[in-house]
Amino acid sequence: MPGRLFSVIDIETTGGMAGRDKIIEIAIVLVQDGRIIEQWDTLIHPERSIPFEITRITGITDEMVANAPKFYEVAARIVHMTEGAVFVAHNVRFDYSFIKEEFRQLGYTFTKKQLCTVRLTRAAFPGLRSYSLGNLIRHFGIEVQSRHRALDDTLATVELMHKVLLKENGHEQVERLINEGIRTANLPTGLSVQKLQSLPEAPGVYYFYNSYNQVVYVGKAKNIRQRVFQHFSKTDEKSGKLIRKVVDVSYECTGHELIALLLESYEIKALQPEINKAQRTKDYPYFSYAYYDTKGYLCFGWDKTSTKNQMDKTILNHYAGKENARGHLASVVQQLGLCYCKAGVFERHADCFYHQTGECAGADLDKESPGSYDERAVPALELLKRKFDKNFFLFVNGRSHEEKAVILVFDGHYRGFAYVDTAEQYDIVSLKELIPHKNPNPECNQILKTYMESNVDYSILYIGE
Repeated sequence: MPGRLFSVIDIETTGGMAGRDKIIEIAIVLVQDGRIIEQWDTLIHPERSIPFEITRITGITDEMVANAPKFYEVAARIVHMTEGAVFVAHNVRFDYSFIKEEFRQLGYTFTKKQLCTVRLTRAAFPGLRSYSLGNLIRHFGIEVQSRHRALDDTLATVELMHKVLLKENGHEQVERLINEGIRTANLPTGLSVQKLQSLPEAPGVYYFYNSYNQVVYVGKAKNIRQRVFQHFSKTDEKSGKLIRKVVDVSYECTGHELIALLLESYEIKALQPEINKAQRTKDYPYFSYAYYDTKGYLCFGWDKTSTKNQMDKTILNHYAGKENARGHLASVVQQLGLCYCKAGVFERHADCFYHQTGECAGADLDKESPGSYDERAVPALELLKRKFDKNFFLFVNGRSHEEKAVILVFDGHYRGFAYVDTAEQYDIVSLKELIPHKNPNPECNQILKTYMESNVDYSILYIGE
């Protein structure tokens, strides 16, 4: 019976970013049972000019690719030569991401098992100075005619893979990397490596089910397949529970990490999966608020949520318990050096311990003026607040080039998301009607705030401006 089929691939490109740069040459060598059974290479017209630096490295010029086929003209050949094979490359993420992106632009989903010969040679030959292809070629004395040309680099990669397979445990190392570290004996009943390999390499939310078809765990990921594999390649307590309980997996692609984060939070609250520990809280019976006392000091406090208690207060946040509320206030007080009494963390006594130790300037003892204290206290508003001041739509990439994901923030809270066609025109009213409104929760507000503070890949449309 023939062994595994390996499709060893190398590409040359106009740059280093899939989606922006293009393939200018590709080579594929099919290997089975240690023998090369087919090889093919071609230049590819990138439909753009080749940068000078790329020409200097590869020797490939605009003139050389002028009459070469475009990617769509060789796509069928690539599908044929990779069908049923493991996709092998040196630094496989680079080559795989370019080819996957080219197919995605053609409307075709390209998904293959992968093997990285950088990782493979590092495991098989530890201690080398470098595992770049050039250094490995020199180290092993591999004969190469033209470095940085697709076919020669592919044949060198084939030679490296053969050297590993000839080692005593070479085949085991190859299988372990193909299965992303999973030993099949550690997989739950009902889940196979093949099923996990079929999961998408895209952002989204995944669901693990038990034998009663109940969701026992919900997770989010930038790369669903990679994250699910990680669960079963570990030996920690959570992985052990998953191995014992899980029999199936499903997923929902979201197109963007932010949507995955928000969806995961709501799904955990709705489904209450037994293995999830964080974000299970559905009720927030306490809140924090800000006010100015009669002397002009900016103060903070917390209370049990009710219509009466919230009336005429500047509400900052909601909490699952009184200790959560008090602890959040205490952490901000400590961070900014504020008065524990003015923040509702402690009641004032005649001799303030924190003033005596120098942690507090004594605002509650009238030893610090309101103007001086408030100057330091105002930043606490932003640290404590998880509500939004304005209503807006936030747009991020959707699940394809033809759509955007749109998030609604209204009355201070995240309210939900939907997908819209980029070719259509939407007004504010129709966008609001399109988005299924969800009950507010402070965790989604914080997820959105944190993302907006540390990322720029979104646009905003304010409502009412």
